[in-house]
Amino acid sequence: MFQKQKVFFKTFGCRTNVFDTQVMMSNLKDFDVVFDEKQANIVVINSCTVTNGADTTARSYINSLNKLPNKPRVVFTGCGVWTKGEGLFKENKIDALFGHSEKEKINILLKNEEKFFEAGDLKHIDDTVIGEMIGKSRAFIKIQEGCDFRCSYCVIPFVRGDARAYDEQKILEQITLLASNGFGEFILTGTNLGSYGKNLDSKEDGLAILLQKISMIRGVRRIRLGSVEPIQITDQFKELLDEPWMAKHLHIALQHTTKQMLNLMNRRNKLKSDLELFEFIANKGYALGTDFIVGHPGETNEIWSEAIQNIQKFPLTHLHGFTYSKRDGTPSATMSGQVAGDIAKQRLKELTDIIDNKNYNFRKDLKQNNKPLDILIESKKDGIYKGYDQYFNPIEIDSFEDLVGNWTRIEKFDVERKINKAKFEL
Repeated sequence: MFQKQKVFFKTFGCRTNVFDTQVMMSNLKDFDVVFDEKQANIVVINSCTVTNGADTTARSYINSLNKLPNKPRVVFTGCGVWTKGEGLFKENKIDALFGHSEKEKINILLKNEEKFFEAGDLKHIDDTVIGEMIGKSRAFIKIQEGCDFRCSYCVIPFVRGDARAYDEQKILEQITLLASNGFGEFILTGTNLGSYGKNLDSKEDGLAILLQKISMIRGVRRIRLGSVEPIQITDQFKELLDEPWMAKHLHIALQHTTKQMLNLMNRRNKLKSDLELFEFIANKGYALGTDFIVGHPGETNEIWSEAIQNIQKFPLTHLHGFTYSKRDGTPSATMSGQVAGDIAKQRLKELTDIIDNKNYNFRKDLKQNNKPLDILIESKKDGIYKGYDQYFNPIEIDSFEDLVGNWTRIEKFDVERKINKAKFEL
């Protein structure tokens, strides 16, 4: 009897990559998906290239595959195709390569046992409708691809292409199918999520309209958003903040909190209006996260001191902070005033400690004000159930009941420094 080859997917990077991996899994008809690379004949690496660290991590993982007892065939895809892919291919570190636009052809591509290099183009939009999120309790939904912003430090527009939206009916069809299969929480994602619908011949906010239509689909219980830009939050979007189906957490990318650095970064957001926006949304009871780059060229001690003073004013609860990473071909790569790595790391720790403390106080306020937590339980380990509440804070729950995949409301919980904990009571 013919035995199918086994494929393991290793996904690095953002939620967009998570969705792309699900697209590939859905199109893999003549292979079996496994969840342990030791069992795999083929390993598909869905790469990230947002920082040098991301490139290094992918290369290290490729090297680790050579140490497996049964060395698998290594196939490389994702954003790294356009930055490091050619080098890895020429060095024979990988056996094959294909770009984002080719991923729906994965079943055909993997049947080709020769070395191949299929980078594709940066204009493609997927047509796949996914009926199941393999290995996931929440559903990631990509609604757009690419970015029209040209921030000085960022290589992503050159590996994902310009902004382009998925067809609205295709998105709604996708969510309807997943909701009918039991998914209740949907996370909208994209390279520049807030650009969805902005190119339509209408003054209305396409993202806000889409959110309303998704909320009316039977089975949709909670909608989360990936990262959006401050300038993309319209009055029409703000009107949705009180809706019960909106997760009470937004991730709004600041990148910095000084006028000088925002200008150097070629950012479109402005400090004063950013703070006003964050205060408005926080007053609606939201947790707020942001992206922040530390150590970008030109970030002097004086500028950093000002940034820290300003960050204290923002009602932040979550942080995706990282030290600046030089990317070839970007304007920032040739700027003067490079910041030493050890200084950048110290600044990142200072920033992280501030936001961690803000998050801790936010959770203590929830407890003090008797705010219940609505949690989708995602996993169980050592008898403890884990999930995220509506504020995107993790919680561990001790329970004799099997809670995985269930929605649970917790009225009483303990606030620890990094996490909330509770006992489930019927």
